[in-house]
Amino acid sequence: MALARRHFLGGAALLAVGSAAPAQAGVVASRRLTALSRTLEVNGRAARVFGLLGPDGTQGLTLDPGERFRVRLENRLAVRSIIHWHGQTPPVRQDGVAETGLEALIPPGGAQEYDFAPRSGTYWMHSHAGMQEQQLLAAPLIMRDRADLHADMQEVVLMLHDFTFRDPAEILAGLRGMGKMAGADQGMAMGGMAMPGMSMSGMSMPGMAMDGTAKPGAADLNDVAFDAYLANDRTLADPAVIRVEKAGQVRLRIINGAAATAFWIDLGGLAGQVVAADGDPVHPLAARLLPLAEAQRLDVLLRIPASGGAFPILALREGALERTGIVLATAGARIAHLPATAATPAPQVDLSLEARLRAAMPLAAQPARVQRVTLTGSMMGFHWGIDGREWPQHRPILVEPGSRVAFDLVNRTGMAHPMHLHGHRFQVIGLGGQALAGALRDTVLVPAHATVRIAFDADNPGRWLFHCHNLYHMAAGMMTEVAYRGFRDGV
Repeated sequence: MALARRHFLGGAALLAVGSAAPAQAGVVASRRLTALSRTLEVNGRAARVFGLLGPDGTQGLTLDPGERFRVRLENRLAVRSIIHWHGQTPPVRQDGVAETGLEALIPPGGAQEYDFAPRSGTYWMHSHAGMQEQQLLAAPLIMRDRADLHADMQEVVLMLHDFTFRDPAEILAGLRGMGKMAGADQGMAMGGMAMPGMSMSGMSMPGMAMDGTAKPGAADLNDVAFDAYLANDRTLADPAVIRVEKAGQVRLRIINGAAATAFWIDLGGLAGQVVAADGDPVHPLAARLLPLAEAQRLDVLLRIPASGGAFPILALREGALERTGIVLATAGARIAHLPATAATPAPQVDLSLEARLRAAMPLAAQPARVQRVTLTGSMMGFHWGIDGREWPQHRPILVEPGSRVAFDLVNRTGMAHPMHLHGHRFQVIGLGGQALAGALRDTVLVPAHATVRIAFDADNPGRWLFHCHNLYHMAAGMMTEVAYRGFRDGV
């Protein structure tokens, strides 16, 4: 099934497709990336969403080994925007964010040039303006290395989204309003009806006491009831079917681009080996069921049986019945219909995989100064913060240039938070007080009432955002800055 038949791009979008402008002598031309509007069919209904179109006319970018990240981002939207290169470590003024004041939003019709040395691996890019990420202004960002070119395997990208027909700003306002009703009788308050876009499981406050404080041992899941869950822009009503070879090997690059949904990845009848997390290699680890929090990525090697067949790769929404996915199929294989709901709810996403991952190239041993960073807030009023403060009334976390820094991320709330640090790679070195030499990451899940220790080298001067990658939690205040002492635009 050709993915292109699901997209009906307007004339302006079509004009944006094409190669970059001719390069000047001795200068490599920039790749063109266009932020635009597009129409997507979701379960038989047309939806106007955003997109990031590469020079080949597909969503996203793939760079060759050794290629610099020379990109011209053109804004063909009717609103200002900016794109963050999630997981990359560029100079601070090329991070693709406007909140720090070091960059500006790109106006409609405007453009911005980027030029830096990228990190190889599986990454993604998304808007860092308002709630545009929820409107699908996000796409894969794949940086191949030389080993990828020589490997005898097929590459498949699986990108996940949660989707709503509603204005995400209205959903956020509803969460704030409904959060104030914690402890009230939901049936009476809502007339026995679930409000559109609101998750009744989230509003039941299983992790909250009557006074809005967290109850140890309980967790609240899924703030928002979405209209659909997408895998490569499709639902299971008409999934993407990707042709693979019998006895062939596949590198599956999985990206959780959902705004507020964690998934379990079910490989079904295929045995998988996890070989990378958030773009960095890990020691190969066999697994068939993989937890994946918002913004995280996993690279998984799969072997297609010599007998061939159709092999669904499913993403199961945590704590719920909903699911989405793609199908890997050999020529002539029969593809059965896949219901969009499972028979039983998926469990809560946890750290079971995190505890087993080991970095292939860990940080060198070095003493670190450990700082406690407390994740705070509650469903009461839907207020979220870091160290008791909500953005922009935050207190920057100061670090010394050239030092090894460690954070104890202490979650005092009744919800899990996928925490993302811009501009750096960190290693997971402790879970619940137990030391480990875990994966290198840019986003780590901190479950409700849990503690996760991470470490990184302060080798990229600037002021860098550090926030929850549940978009609604970030928009409600769970964001701060990691600021280098002495940075001239810093504190």
